[in-house]
Amino acid sequence: VLIPTPSGAQIPLNYVADISIIKGPPVIKSENARTTAWLYVDLRGIDVGTYVNNAKKIIEEKVDFPEGYSLVWSGQYEYMERAAKRLSIVVPITLIVIFLLLYFNFKNFAESLVVMLSLPFALVGGIWFMYFLDYNFSVAVGVGFIALAGLAAETGVVMLVYLDNVFADWKRSGRLHSLKDLYDIVIEGAVDRVRPKLMTVVTTMVGLTPILWGTGAGSQTMKRIAAPMIGGVVTSGLMELLVFPVLYFMWRGLNLDKSRVPTGVEDPHE
Repeated sequence: VLIPTPSGAQIPLNYVADISIIKGPPVIKSENARTTAWLYVDLRGIDVGTYVNNAKKIIEEKVDFPEGYSLVWSGQYEYMERAAKRLSIVVPITLIVIFLLLYFNFKNFAESLVVMLSLPFALVGGIWFMYFLDYNFSVAVGVGFIALAGLAAETGVVMLVYLDNVFADWKRSGRLHSLKDLYDIVIEGAVDRVRPKLMTVVTTMVGLTPILWGTGAGSQTMKRIAAPMIGGVVTSGLMELLVFPVLYFMWRGLNLDKSRVPTGVEDPHE
């Protein structure tokens, strides 16, 4: 290959350059107007979130990047981070919607709040069951907790309706005069709720438990949706059978005059 000189003469290229053949990158990747290099990592025996968090600590301690260099974790981890941000918005909106639906149904702030108190008890069972199965938090788990919140609120409404019906019957017939009467109302309403509540818990567990043994496509996602619901429905059921009547008694008891408790009748508050 000849190249022209300022005097007009042409000389071979190898007079002014050393020519060699080397293997370079087939593609120069860039993102946001910056050249990038990609390192692919396949994981086994560990979830993406835990791996990245551990890797970040090690890189921060042992790797010193030159000026102008930066590190970005992409792939599944990036999608997981985006989903977590969305869930941080979706979950509060879900709770607000549940509360508003309860308020529109009962037209009473206190009753709606009593039902909402069942949700933390449901979360306890879901978290413990996830710990037992060694599941980490993910988008699928978040969806399972959202479904669990709706299920816990639904069963709480049924318990509250039973108690309200018995309370209304006693009040209509003129039998409600003291805390002892209110105590009997709560006992009657809660006992009537034991069988349907146990049926709800058992049928939910029977319907969701087979998912935990699934092996087909998408089974790993379905397992993480079902796990919080299976664990949460147990603790929410116990709460609604044991704690819910107590909360209802305390709330209704605030509107009764304690001085009207007949002599010789034990005050349930004591």
